[in-house]
Amino acid sequence: MSNGNKSSAEKILEGIGGAGNIKFLTCCATRLRFELNDNSIVDKAALDAISEVMGCVPQSGERYQIVVGGGVATMHSALQQLLEQSKASGSADNTETKAAASNDDVKASLRSSGVRGKVAWVDGFFEYLSDSFRPILGILLGASLIIALCAVLDALHIVDFRGDKSAGWVFVDSMWHSVFYFLPIMVAYNASKKLKVDPWLGAAIMGALMTPDFQKLTSLASTSSIKDATLGTVSHVAHVFGLPMQLNDYSGNVFVPLIMVAVLALVYRFLKKIIPENLHMVFVPFLSLIIMIPLTAFLIGPLGVWIGTYLGLGLAWLNTHAPFVFAILIPLLYPFLVPLGLHWPLNALMLMNIQTLGYDFIQGPMGVWNFACFGATAGVLLISLREKDATMRQTASGALAAGLFGGISEPSLYGIHLRFKKVYPRLLAGCLAGGVTLAVLSSMYGSVKTQAFAFTSLLTIPVFHPMWIYAVSIAVAFVIPMVLIVLFDYRTAEEKAEHKE
Repeated sequence: MSNGNKSSAEKILEGIGGAGNIKFLTCCATRLRFELNDNSIVDKAALDAISEVMGCVPQSGERYQIVVGGGVATMHSALQQLLEQSKASGSADNTETKAAASNDDVKASLRSSGVRGKVAWVDGFFEYLSDSFRPILGILLGASLIIALCAVLDALHIVDFRGDKSAGWVFVDSMWHSVFYFLPIMVAYNASKKLKVDPWLGAAIMGALMTPDFQKLTSLASTSSIKDATLGTVSHVAHVFGLPMQLNDYSGNVFVPLIMVAVLALVYRFLKKIIPENLHMVFVPFLSLIIMIPLTAFLIGPLGVWIGTYLGLGLAWLNTHAPFVFAILIPLLYPFLVPLGLHWPLNALMLMNIQTLGYDFIQGPMGVWNFACFGATAGVLLISLREKDATMRQTASGALAAGLFGGISEPSLYGIHLRFKKVYPRLLAGCLAGGVTLAVLSSMYGSVKTQAFAFTSLLTIPVFHPMWIYAVSIAVAFVIPMVLIVLFDYRTAEEKAEHKE
C-alpha cells in the first residue's frame, strides 16, 4: 500500500462521514460499496476532488458506492486498516460533514429517471442478482481467457480442440470447465451470503444435485426417458419413493441456485425463529438440508431449468425471426442497462443458453456495445493527450486498459461517460453502427455465436464465430465514437470550462 493510497483512503473516510458513519464496507471489481448510517452527511464534492475517485454513486437504503477503478482492492484494504485502527482506539470519527447537493451527481440523476432506486424491492432484487455474481467475476474472466487461448490455438491449427485430444489438452479443458461446471455451487454460496444465510448450507444443497449419486439416477432401470420435440433433447424422470422427479444436468445453471437460495432464506429464518438458540448449530442446518434438498430436486430445480430454457428460447426465436432487430437492439439497450445494474438477468441467460443450446448468441451484440464504450474512452484519451490534461489522461488510460484487456466497462462509464453530456450520443452512434454491421454481415450465417461465456475484450475475439464478422463489427463500433469525440469533443462548453477550472 502506497502512501498515496493511504492518503486517499483517509480523504475517502473523511468524505464519507467518518468511520462512525460506516455500517458495512465491501468492494467489487471497480467500486467501494458502503452501507452508511446517514447518506445525507456524505461530502460528494470532497470525494470527487480525490484523484483516484472516478465517480460517486448514491443508492437507496443508505447505501453509497465510490468508483475507484482497478485499484479498488488496495483502496479497500487501506480503508479496512483505517477502520480497524479507529475501532481499536475507540475514537471512531463521527464528525458530520456538510451535506453535498446531489443534483449534479450523474448516477443519481440517471436513477431518478429510471426504475432502480425508486422501488426498494426492485433495487434489492437487482442487488441480489449482482452480488451473487460479483465475487466470481475474476474467475469467470480467468476461465474465459483460457478458453480464448484454446480458441487461438485451434484457429491456428496448432491443436485440434474439436477432435481427439491428448491427455494434456483434456487437462487444460478441465482448467476452465471446472469454473462453469461448479458455477451453481459458487452462485449458491454468494447468494446465501447476500441473504445472510450460512453460505456453506446453500452450497451444500446445490452440490447435492451435482453428485455422482444424483447423476446415477438417470441410468436406473426404473427411470423413464422423455424426448422434448421443441429442444430436441431427452429428459429423464426417476421415481423416488413413488414420486416422479425430473432429472436435469445442473452444471452451469444459475437460475436454480438463485431461486433455491431465496426459498432457503425463508426456511432458514423460520427455523432460527422456532428452534432454541442453543440448538441452532445442529438442527437449523439439519432441517434445512432435509427440507431444501428434496424441494430443490423435485420442484425448484425443474422450475429453474424451465424458466431459464424458455427465456433463452424466446430470445432465440427473436434472433432467428428478426436477427436484424436483435443485433441492433442489444447494443442499444446495454448502455442503459449496465449503469442501472439491469444487465445481470441477460448474463444469466447467456450462461443458460450455453448449457441448454450449446452456444450463446447474446454476447456477440453485447460485444458491440462494449467496444463502442471503449471507443468513446479512447476518444477522450486522445483529447486529454492533445490538451495535456494529466487527470483525464490517467482516468481514460486506466479505463481503456480495463476495457480492452478485461472487458470491464464500469471504469469508463462512471469515470467518464456518465459525467459528460456529449459522450452518450457518440457512444450510441457506435452501438448503432456496430449493430447494423453485425446484422448485415451475419445475415447469411444466422448470427454470431460463441460456445463459451467470455468477457468481450480483445483477448476473447477468437471465441466468436464467424470471428471475422465479430471483429469487423466491434472495430466499427470502436472507431465511430472515438472519431466523433475527437472531432466534436465530449463536453459541452459549460462542462469544458468547469472541467478546466
